Amino acid sequence: MEQIKLYLIESYNELVNKVTWPTWANLLGSTRVVLVGSLIIALIVLLMDAFSKQLTSLLYNI
Repeated sequence: MEQIKLYLIESYNELVNKVTWPTWANLLGSTRVVLVGSLIIALIVLLMDAFSKQLTSLLYNI
């Protein structure tokens, strides 16, 4: 039980004193990059899906 208590105390100490947390501005900037990248990838997948659907329907209707 003592080892678990020591682990929790050291983990808390590391999170509070040793971890470098991003600033609010950095966090917002990173979030924007992830959102824009996700939207671009989603649009690419949408276009590929629409193209393959059209190609498949064209091949099966011949």
